[in-house]
Amino acid sequence: MTMTATETAPITMSASAARQINAIMAKQGADAPAGRMLRVAVDGGGCSGFSYRFEFADTRNDDDLLIERDGAKIVIDEMSLEFLAGSEIDYSREIIGAAFKINNPNATANCGCGTSFSI
Repeated sequence: MTMTATETAPITMSASAARQINAIMAKQGADAPAGRMLRVAVDGGGCSGFSYRFEFADTRNDDDLLIERDGAKIVIDEMSLEFLAGSEIDYSREIIGAAFKINNPNATANCGCGTSFSI
């Protein structure tokens, strides 16, 4: 499943997230395998019942959703899609730090850590 930012996508990537992914890839330079992408997943657990997981991946599974913007790529596994439908994957710089975050309209509660939520 492949979607780009110009198509109607159930999950989107902000320009800020795309810039940060590209900056990380540029910093890794020759050490980064071609095609490396950010993998976003939802796991059971965390303070509020579910938690977001962010990691870099070199491979894509056949059932992963691929989101592309400005050369940056994010993949999301099929099981996580239902929890992330309608969400925006963003990168935020705040006084307390900078991190990838999910603006998830399905979350009924969020933990103060920003990586845990409930539905």
